[in-house]
Amino acid sequence: MDIIRVNSLSLTPRLAGGSRWPAKDPSSPPKPQPVLVTLSVPHDISSTAKTDELEHSINYSTLASSIRDKIDTSQSFESLEDLTHSIFDVLLSPAAKGTPRLSGVQLKVTQVKPPLHCKSVSVEAEATRSGDSSWNLTLNGIIHRIEDLECDLIVGINPAERVEKQLVRINITAETLGHMGTKEKLDLKSKECWIDFRALIRTVYEVVSKSSFLTLEALASLIAVETLKYIYAANSSARASSSAYCPKVTVKAAKPYAIVFAESSEVEISRRWIDYPDEFAAMAASMSLPKSASSLGQAQPHTAAVALGSNLGDRFQNIETALRLLEHPRNVFQVSDSKDMELPDEAFLSIVNTSFLYESAPMYVTDQPAFVNCVVLINTNLQPTTLLSLFKKVEVLVGRVPSIRNGPRAVDLDLLLYDEDVVDTRSPEKRINLDNLQGELVVPHPRMQEREFVLRPLCDMIPTYIHPILRKPISQLLNELLISLNEEEYEPMRRVVPFPKYPLPSTPALFSFIDPVPPTSTYWTYPSPITSSRQLGSKPRNQKYRTYLMSTLNTTPDSFSDGSRHNTLPTALGYALSSYQQGADILDIGGYSTRPGAAFVGPSEEVNRVVPVVEAIRNGNLSSASDKGDTEGLKDMLISLDTFRPEVAEAGILAGANCINDVYAFSGPAYPTSSMEETDSASLHDNKTPAMYTSEMKSIARKYAVPVVLMHSRGDAGSNKDYSAYSYSQDSSVIEAIRIELGSKVDQIVLGPFGVRRWLVIVDPGVGFSKTVEGNLDILRDAGRVVSDVMVGPLGKQRRNPLVGYPQLIGASRKSFLGKILEEGTKDKGKDKGGRETKPDERTFATAAAVSAAVQQGALVVRVHDVREMSDVVQVTDRIWK
Repeated sequence: MDIIRVNSLSLTPRLAGGSRWPAKDPSSPPKPQPVLVTLSVPHDISSTAKTDELEHSINYSTLASSIRDKIDTSQSFESLEDLTHSIFDVLLSPAAKGTPRLSGVQLKVTQVKPPLHCKSVSVEAEATRSGDSSWNLTLNGIIHRIEDLECDLIVGINPAERVEKQLVRINITAETLGHMGTKEKLDLKSKECWIDFRALIRTVYEVVSKSSFLTLEALASLIAVETLKYIYAANSSARASSSAYCPKVTVKAAKPYAIVFAESSEVEISRRWIDYPDEFAAMAASMSLPKSASSLGQAQPHTAAVALGSNLGDRFQNIETALRLLEHPRNVFQVSDSKDMELPDEAFLSIVNTSFLYESAPMYVTDQPAFVNCVVLINTNLQPTTLLSLFKKVEVLVGRVPSIRNGPRAVDLDLLLYDEDVVDTRSPEKRINLDNLQGELVVPHPRMQEREFVLRPLCDMIPTYIHPILRKPISQLLNELLISLNEEEYEPMRRVVPFPKYPLPSTPALFSFIDPVPPTSTYWTYPSPITSSRQLGSKPRNQKYRTYLMSTLNTTPDSFSDGSRHNTLPTALGYALSSYQQGADILDIGGYSTRPGAAFVGPSEEVNRVVPVVEAIRNGNLSSASDKGDTEGLKDMLISLDTFRPEVAEAGILAGANCINDVYAFSGPAYPTSSMEETDSASLHDNKTPAMYTSEMKSIARKYAVPVVLMHSRGDAGSNKDYSAYSYSQDSSVIEAIRIELGSKVDQIVLGPFGVRRWLVIVDPGVGFSKTVEGNLDILRDAGRVVSDVMVGPLGKQRRNPLVGYPQLIGASRKSFLGKILEEGTKDKGKDKGGRETKPDERTFATAAAVSAAVQQGALVVRVHDVREMSDVVQVTDRIWK
C-alpha cells in the first residue's frame, strides 16, 4: 500500500508527564510542551496519479489542520500515550467531523523537550477503523523510544579508557507487543501500556553512570535488562492474562570518541525477558512451583542464591544432608527446639536450580583440608533474616561446631542474593567495614566478588545476573577476579562428581522427615572451564585430570556386541573381575539390549538379570566366577545400571549400584516421529508416557543421590537420522540437535522443584544412536562443542546452550558405524583398498581410534568393551592432551 505522510507536525499541548523539569506545584495545570506528530496513512494513490485530481486522494493539509484545531491547547494530557489516543480519536472516530474518512493510520508522537539527559522521547502506534462505531489499535503493538540518552562512564579495553569517563550515546526502543497470539485489545488509555519516561531514564542513567564495563556489548545488555525490568514490573496484569506476553527491547550503545576517523563505534542488540532467565528467575521459579507451594499466602515467592561449603567429614554427604534439611524449614525449627521463633504452617523453601560441584583450596586460613563448594537457587516465602536463622540451625544439625573464623567446618551456608534486595542489619555507624559481621546479615554477600568458589558456581546458573550494588554481571565479576590473580600461584578449582555408597549401612536415619543420605564411595574430578584469557598461557598441562574407563557388561543373550557371552552369573562375574583387574573405573551392567529388533524383556526379567550380579559383587561372593584371580577391591568397584526403567534402577541401587545410565534420558523408548516436541503418547514397552518416565526416574535419582548418564537418542537406534531441521547451525546439524534435544531433557531433569542436582548429571551425545556414519564422525570430531558455551537455536530464538559445562560420556566401542567404515575401505589413486566386513569384537583398533578422539575432545569417561587395550589407549591419549 502507498503511504501519504505528514512529517513532524508541530503541536504545543499541555503534557503532564515527561517534561524536562518536573513541575514545582504538581497540583497546577501542566505547562505546554513542544510535540512533533508524524502521521502515515496507507492509501492507494494510483487513481490520483492517473487523473492528477486530489479528490481521489487524501488532503494532508486537512489532516494537519484537523489535528491542530482539535487538540485544544487548553486541554491537559496525562502522557504521550494519552495524547496519541486523542489524535487517533480525531482521525478515526466516526463522531469526528471535518476529517477525511481513513481506514487506518500510523502515528509517531515525539516530545522534543523530554526529561533530562536525552534528545527526545516518542510513542508510536497503529490503529484501524473498526466498522462504523470505533477504532482499535493493531496487534503490532505500541513502540516507545528514548533517543540519544547521553551518559558519562568508564567503558573500554584501552588502558586510558579505564581511568577517564567518556560519553556514551544510548538509544532505546521498547516494543510492547501486547498479548501475543491473543485477540485481546490493546488500549492506549490503560496505564499499563504507558512508560514513565522520566522514571525509566533516571534508572538507566544512574545505573549506567555507575557501571564500568570493558565492552559496549556488556553495557548494552545491562541497559536491556534494566528496561525489561521496568516493563516487567509495570505490566503485571498483561503478564497475568497471557503467558505469551513478551515485549522486546532494542538498545543501541555508541561511543562517539572511540575511533578518530569514524563518527562512532556502536553495538545494537534486541532482547526479551526470556533472553534473561537468570534476571527473571523469580518469575520462572514461581511458574514451576508445585500447587501446594504457589498457593501459599498472598505474597509472591522470593528467589535467593545460597552458597554451601564443607571440608570436614564426608563433605558430599554433608552438603546433600544440608540441602534436604533446607527444604523442610518447619521440621528443622522443631527438631532444633527453637525458642526464638516458630514458622507458620505455610512456610516453604524449594531448591529450583543447582550449580556444578567444586573442590577448591581454602581461602584466608589455608592450613586446612580442601573444600567442596556449590551454590543453589531457592524459591521461598521466608524473609532474609529468617533464612539466616534457618541456615544456622541446619549447620548445627549437620555437625558444625564452633571454630576459628574461616576455619574448617562440616558445612557452611551463606545467603548470597535475595531477589534484587540490598539488606544490612547493622546499624549505620557500623557499616564502615566488614569486621563486624558476626550475627549480622548483609545481602548481597559483601565478599562474593573476591571468591571464585562463589562466582564460578553462580556462573553455572545465572551468568548474566547483574549484581544489585556493583552493577556488573556475575560472569564479568568472575572474569575480573581471575585476571587479578597471580597466575603462578593460582590453583584452579576442580569440578567433581561424587558417587554414593550402596547398599546403605543398617544404622538408623538421623532425621525422620528426610530420606537417608548415603555416604560417599568416591568421586571423580574434571577441570573447570577456562574463563579468563590470563589462564591460557604456556603453563604445563595439568596431570591431575584423567579420563575414566567404563567397562560394558551385557547380561543379555542378544546384545549386538557380546550377546550370550556374559548372561550367566559365573561369566558375568568373570568379566567384572577382569575389568577391575585391567583398570576399569566403573562397571556398566545392562539387562536389556537396545539394538534394533531386540526382543522385549519385562521389568522383572531385567531385574533378575542384573541385580544378582550387583549383589554378588557387593557381597564379595565370587565363588562362581570362572577366573577368580586377585579379587581385592572388586567389592567396592563403582557399578552403573544401564537401564531406562525406574523399577530396575531402584532395585539395582538398593542392591549396591552407584549410578544410572539411561540411553533414553529419563523419557522412555517412545519417540515423536512427526515432531521434535515431546509427546505424552504411551510407550511401546511399559505403557508409560515420557512424562511418567521422567517423573519416576527423577524421583529415584534425587532420592538416592546417584549420578545419572543421560544420552541423546531418538527411540530406535537405527531410525530417525534426519537432522536437516538444524542445518542453520554453523556447527554440525547433529551437534546442534544434541544440544537442543538432549538439552531440553536435561533442563526438565535439573531445573525446578525436585530436580536432580546439576553436579550429578553426565551427558552422552549418543554415538551410534539415530545417527548416520557422518553424524557419528561429527560427534567424535567435535564432541567438545556439545557442551561449549555457545548460543543455540535459529536466529531470533537463540539462547545459551543448555548443556554448557556438563561432563560427557562417549561410547563408540564396537559400534556398527565403525564396521561400515572398515567395510568401505580406503581409496588410493582411484583403487579400493582394505575394505572388509567385521564382527563387533573385530573392531578393537577401530574402537581405539574413536576412543582417542573422545579423549582429545575432553570426555570425562569412555565406555568400552576391551578394557585392557582401551586402558592403554586412554593412558597415552591423556598424556598427549591433558
